[in-house]
Amino acid sequence: MAQTSPALHAPSDKERKYDRQLRLWAASGQAALESANILLVNSGRGTVGVETLKNLVLPGIGRFTIADEAIVGDDDLGVNFFLDESCRGKSRAQCCADLLLELNPEVSGDWYPRCNAHLDLRDLLQSNAFTIILYALPLKADHVDLITAYAREHHIPLIAVHSVGFYSYFSTRLPGTFPVVDTHPEEAASTDLRLVSPWPDLAAFARNMTRNIDSLDDHDHGHLPLVVILLHYLFVWRQSHGDANPTSYKDKAAFRGLIARAMRKNNAEGGEENFEEAIAAVMKLITVHPLPSSLRQVFDHRDLFEDQCRSSFWIIAQAVKQFYDKHQELPLAGVIPDMKAKSDVYVKLQSLYKEKAHRDALEVFAAVRAMTGGDQVELAEVELFCKNARFIKLLNAVDGDGPSLEQVIEGELANDEAAAIPGVEGPRSLIPVYMALTATSNVATATAEDIVASISQRAPALAKNDRVARVAEEVSRAAGGELHNISAMTGGMVAQEMIKKVGARFSVYEKPGGGVPK
Repeated sequence: MAQTSPALHAPSDKERKYDRQLRLWAASGQAALESANILLVNSGRGTVGVETLKNLVLPGIGRFTIADEAIVGDDDLGVNFFLDESCRGKSRAQCCADLLLELNPEVSGDWYPRCNAHLDLRDLLQSNAFTIILYALPLKADHVDLITAYAREHHIPLIAVHSVGFYSYFSTRLPGTFPVVDTHPEEAASTDLRLVSPWPDLAAFARNMTRNIDSLDDHDHGHLPLVVILLHYLFVWRQSHGDANPTSYKDKAAFRGLIARAMRKNNAEGGEENFEEAIAAVMKLITVHPLPSSLRQVFDHRDLFEDQCRSSFWIIAQAVKQFYDKHQELPLAGVIPDMKAKSDVYVKLQSLYKEKAHRDALEVFAAVRAMTGGDQVELAEVELFCKNARFIKLLNAVDGDGPSLEQVIEGELANDEAAAIPGVEGPRSLIPVYMALTATSNVATATAEDIVASISQRAPALAKNDRVARVAEEVSRAAGGELHNISAMTGGMVAQEMIKKVGARFSVYEKPGGGVPK
């Protein structure tokens, strides 16, 4: 296998500090994280919100603000590890912010309100530009309405989290249509070598290496890269098939036979690894990639809602659409898999793909700069879009979409009935927990009777459900209290989802069968 040697330079302090996460979401993801400005509207015991921030401060979130009017009391000290005895009687927001900042000096943090003033969320929201908001329940209904209106107006994600006793949940509200640029597809799925339509430099490279292929010695013949082998025998195939490529399964099987017959077997191995790689890759690599339906959805949405699509993502999407209309191909990703080859040949081949990808990105970038607002778009953002173009997704998170509460409950109760059949094992529905927690979204404490009454009013089908009554008792008994281990675990999960939203990366978590019911 070819091995490429990385440039010999010592990693910077920042690269050493963030080594693992840079391997997870790359420099572009780290840059998005560092440019984010997060607002936490804290309430209740306030533990789960601070635990979420901890998991964002450590990887280097840019800036955060904690909005919390609570004063630290004895009850806070046992459940919040970012408070100690010296915090008693002080602003909880200030104490948590100060101790969180000790975890990572590169992060900026603030707290609100100052000087024991009243928490004026409207003033805070009007004076800051936040990129994502997290609020901890229970929270006053008017505060939730203010936050929701701000998120809708500024098209930013909104996350709610609630942790009570042994129970917790979180929900995400996305701003209408939400693009996911870097979904981290499997390497095998993302490989696009353009073998059916090679550009001139790649075709010339393959011709030069195979000009006298039958005269090559065994070493050189056994180290031809699979890309070169496939391009050469595609040329041979087209000469006897009316200049047509093998597209059907039958033709591809015959094409594999052509390569197999050309493989030298009079050696100690009884074959050649590089030719075996080429044969194995025929079905996957000899293909024309159609425009993915997910990307077509992006293009169509841009055309239908042009007046609403003014961010850099949509500007780049329009430029990529122009590129596709012109070339009938997407910009090249520029990534090639490992393969049997001489190291210098592999490096040259790798350079050809990277140079072509760079030229494609520059063409898209030129189109971007010619558009209104395109002068604010950076080349790195265009390159990331082009590299991931085939896998970009558009999540349509419009209010009212998804299953209704009645539909979800009906399905969950049916699953519970099936799970109760002797001999059938299956998890019981968590809908009673969800309903009990949402019944206390705006009040710190409630009696079990009040919780059951609220659930019965919203979902009559659960009115006489025994599990609902038991869960209501447990939530009432907890009296709004949090268990640190439950809140810490939940905070880690919420932080993971927030990182995805901030960087528009990976696929967003969704409960099988639909998200949070409307």
